[in-house]
Parts: sequence; C-alpha cells; structure tokens
Amino acid sequence: MTLPSLTSLQAAAELVHRMMPPTPQIRWPLLSARVGAETWVKHENHSPVGAFKVRGGLVYMDSLRRREPNVTGVIAATRGNHGQSVAFAASRIGLRSVIVVPYGNGREKNAAMRALGAELIEYGADFQEAYEHSAQLAEAKKLHLVRSFDSTLIAGVASYALELFDAVTDLDAVYVPIGMGSGICGVVAARNALGLGTEVIGVVAARADAYAQSFAAGRPIAANAGETIADGMACRVPDPAAIEIILGGVSRIVTVEEDEIRSSMRHLFSDTHNVAEGAGAAALAALLQERDRMQGRRVAVILSGGNVDTEVFAQTLASN
Repeated sequence: MTLPSLTSLQAAAELVHRMMPPTPQIRWPLLSARVGAETWVKHENHSPVGAFKVRGGLVYMDSLRRREPNVTGVIAATRGNHGQSVAFAASRIGLRSVIVVPYGNGREKNAAMRALGAELIEYGADFQEAYEHSAQLAEAKKLHLVRSFDSTLIAGVASYALELFDAVTDLDAVYVPIGMGSGICGVVAARNALGLGTEVIGVVAARADAYAQSFAAGRPIAANAGETIADGMACRVPDPAAIEIILGGVSRIVTVEEDEIRSSMRHLFSDTHNVAEGAGAAALAALLQERDRMQGRRVAVILSGGNVDTEVFAQTLASN
C-alpha cells in the first residue's frame, strides 16, 4: 500500500478540523520526571468521541458519500472506538450505522455507540468473530462494510500526527499503540511526508501480540488474543497491508504486560489527571519499560483514547 502524500494528508486534516478542533499535546512535569525524559502526551482522549478513531471516520464517510452517493447505510465491527467513529461520522451525513461487537464488550462503549445512533449487534467471542459476522451481514443487508484498516482511515487519523509534529519539533521518538494498525500507519505516513527522523515505536499487549509476532517474522502471523484490559488492541489476525507499512517504517514493537498497562493508567491519572483506557495507556507502559534507553531524550506517547468502563477504571485505581 502506498502511503498518502503530504498534500493528501493536509487535505484530510483540513476536513477533520472542520468537524473538530486539534487535540492538545502537553508536556506534563510529573510524567517527565517519572520517565526521566522530556515526555509529551498527545491527548486523543479529548476528541468528540474520546478517541483518535473519529478522525478516520470523518474522512472515510466524506469519501464514501462522494464515491457512492446512493449508499444508505454502513456496518462495522469494533471493540468500541472504531464503532463510535463510524456512528458519529455516519450520523453527520444521514447514513444508518450498524455496529457488531463481541459478547461481553464494554457496557459504556456500547451505550455510547447507541447514543450516537448506531444499531448494535452482539456476536462472537472476540473482535475477529464479530468482524467476520459483520462482513456476512454487509452482504445480506446491502450495507457498506467499513473495515478497521483502510488507506482513507490512515489519511484521517494521520491528522493527529501532523498536529503533534507541528507543535513539538525534533521529537526523538513516538510510541504508538497498535490495534489493527491505522494509528501507527498514520504516524509513519505523517513522519515520512514531513521528512522527519523521528523513531516510530509500536506497542502491543502481551495477550494480543499478533503484530509483534508478525513484525519479528517479517510477514503476517495470526495469534491468539486473550482477555486484556487493552481491548482496543485485542486483535488476532493482522492486516497484511498494515504489516507491510509497519515493516517499512517502524523501528521496533514493544510488548507490554497487563500490570504495566494498569500501572500506566494510574500514572496518567495521578500525573496528568486524564483518564486513559488500556490501549490509551499502553504507549506510556512501553516508554516506561524502555526508560533507560530514553533518558534525556524528547519523546511522545499517544494517549489514543479514554473510553474505559467506570467499574474497570475504579478497580484499576484501587489495585495500586
């Protein structure tokens, strides 16, 4: 897959910014002291749906409406943030949205998608089973299937990377959580288009490490995805196009354990008073794992979202 040009990325960012303001990037003193490096947080938890995905959804729906003016509805599978993005963006252009989630999905994410106008369907034990069912329903119900990885989604979500690189110059490294790969591929696209030397480092949960295994092998490898607090990263079948981009543009992938993710959720709350979901805290977990390597450098972590159920977050804070 060819990455978008700077002109394409800027056009996508202009569209995104007509719908939402840029999110902040903040250097938090307590967090920098904890890491031992100049640490910037890109706050995608401040988007209209509390996660970065909405950027891709807005650009995707604009493109879909122009490409397929007669489309009446869309369908997607999700653990929450992609579904909120699709529902939010679809509602703005008058499209019906159907979202498929696995059984046991987060109650508050489900409620948020319904509040955005989505019809919610529960199916399967994990994201992959929900996705396969959504593909079947798309054909049966004549709905447009919005996959979790697509070049248009990359162009949209890359807008947060353009904001970050514009606001914070000379970044040595940026840590990015990996779900299906649109976020990290967007960062690679923006970094490459701007001609920067910033190191892009991917992050996966140890219980859902398909992208780490694929990176090590140099080819897509499916892996088991167990229960993880980082549900937005619980993917077991990687996208081949995402793997191709990651292999060409990412320095390494760091694997983080559940206790590291939970600790980082607590650190982000205590040091910045921001709520991070598991996937949103994973980048900090990886940076803390590599803190000796990053001493004295200028680094950024992507707080990709803050959509965590209240009960789960309360338990995480109490488990300190």
